[in-house]
Amino acid sequence: MASAILPALRNTYPGARIAWLIEPVAAPLLDGHPLLDRVIRWPRNEWLKLLTAGRLVKLCREIVSFVRMLRAERFDIAFDLQGLFKSGIWTYLSGAPERIGLRSSEGSRHLMTRVIQRGELTSRIGSEYLRLANEMGFEVRDFPMSVPATEKAKLEAGALLRKLGIRSPFIVICPFTTRPQKHWFDAYWIGFSQQMQRAHTMPIVMLGGPGDKDHAARLHQGMPFVHNLAGKTTLPQTVALISQASGLLGLDTGLTHMGIAHGIPTVALFGSTRPYDNTARANATVLFEALPCAPCRRRPICAGAFTCMAQLTPDRALLTLQKMMSVL
Repeated sequence: MASAILPALRNTYPGARIAWLIEPVAAPLLDGHPLLDRVIRWPRNEWLKLLTAGRLVKLCREIVSFVRMLRAERFDIAFDLQGLFKSGIWTYLSGAPERIGLRSSEGSRHLMTRVIQRGELTSRIGSEYLRLANEMGFEVRDFPMSVPATEKAKLEAGALLRKLGIRSPFIVICPFTTRPQKHWFDAYWIGFSQQMQRAHTMPIVMLGGPGDKDHAARLHQGMPFVHNLAGKTTLPQTVALISQASGLLGLDTGLTHMGIAHGIPTVALFGSTRPYDNTARANATVLFEALPCAPCRRRPICAGAFTCMAQLTPDRALLTLQKMMSVL
């Protein structure tokens, strides 16, 4: 969602040199980005390995070398978009004389020259980043997320689809996320996929990360007609597959937000979380049941019943996705 800052920055400062500091696991999302001049990888895991191995001298040398590299860039402004200490410290160590922190916490506010509070919560996707852009006077326009698929990833995704025999419009499902209370029921995924197959005879592709492979295999047993690519694609390939889909059904997770970013007809199923209900897209919507206990976030009180998600039935999800797919 923070990627929406990039078009706003580039619109406002067309001649600026823009770099993004990021952890390696997410760096492929930004590699080759047309609005970025440089992607800087923070080698956090490598440093943790050195710390665990007791190689403190080498660790200190690498940290000093990294800081020197950052300062050699001579940044004028650094933005801490995460608002945590681990991001705030690098905003500070960048050497930028102007350091802007978004809702800085964990003490990182003391490392900023200016802190922009989240302010009044709004229902729009990425509202906190939009607030930052407005506070900074950026040229906002429609403030779209910006995570384009690279040409290389598009070619690889196309090859994957051909290998699966998919040469027609297809649907993507994203059934995996981080916490049990954010999940939909396996029986619901199976029911939705069966109904979608009967209604449209479209191929269905299941996406997820390496950590989702076991769950995906179990789920696949109940819907063997679905193409299971969970854990079998790189992050850029996954983005490219989503960008070519005709529709997406997913949970409150990064891949679902990616569908919205690419303008794909998208239905997001929310239960214990509700960060937004305004997707800023006519062909994307959030299904959410406003129960008295919702959103419970990390503290569900339903003893595992997950009533909020239970009320989002396969029928309802299918009808909503069909509606989104009909929006021109």
